[in-house]
Amino acid sequence: MTSKTEWPSSLDDNELDELDRYLRAHTGEGDLLLDGVHGLLSALAVGPLLVLPDEWLHEVLHEPFADENEGNRVLALLAKLNDSISAELDVDAYEPILGEVEQETGPMLSAAGWCEGFSRGIDLRASLWESRLAEDPQLMELLGPVMALAVDEGILSADTEFEKLSDDEYDECLSQVPAVLGAVNQYWQAKPVTEAEVEAMVHQQRPDDEDNSPPRQRSGHWVH
Repeated sequence: MTSKTEWPSSLDDNELDELDRYLRAHTGEGDLLLDGVHGLLSALAVGPLLVLPDEWLHEVLHEPFADENEGNRVLALLAKLNDSISAELDVDAYEPILGEVEQETGPMLSAAGWCEGFSRGIDLRASLWESRLAEDPQLMELLGPVMALAVDEGILSADTEFEKLSDDEYDECLSQVPAVLGAVNQYWQAKPVTEAEVEAMVHQQRPDDEDNSPPRQRSGHWVH
């Protein structure tokens, strides 16, 4: 089996560093960095319906490019990162891109950015995820480790108080992320969205239905 570094659609370390530098230089507070973009695209890759770049690029890019060459380069890197996720899942080579936080004991991996991006990816097809999570406990169960990380990082608010994960529990949840994504991907393939679910989503997205109410919380409560 080919190693991840040899898998043709994955970004190499230099490309990841290049994309990371661009995002750090062109994002403001609350915008997604590389780990968040990877979480966002991961949610879209395993989700219920295709989400085209026109729908997700505004979550990643927030200002015009300095020139055409820079724009083409960044878009090419994002496209390659997007393509790599499904390819890596197909060969069990997926790993989440994580951030680091400084602790007294030294730097530690953090899933906060990845989970934030994953939640925004769910938001782009919110009605489909929400209706299915409410109806089918299997999906909520499959997402368990990711939800635990999101609650621990404050990305997700829970109805009940949870104790902070221990370091070992945190690492265990992190290690399960690739399996979670594989299982969720298979779930939506085995139980695809119904016409009724799509109609409900389209109805929610109609401009005449827009209002200025605050974002909804849902069973699972992804919050920003």
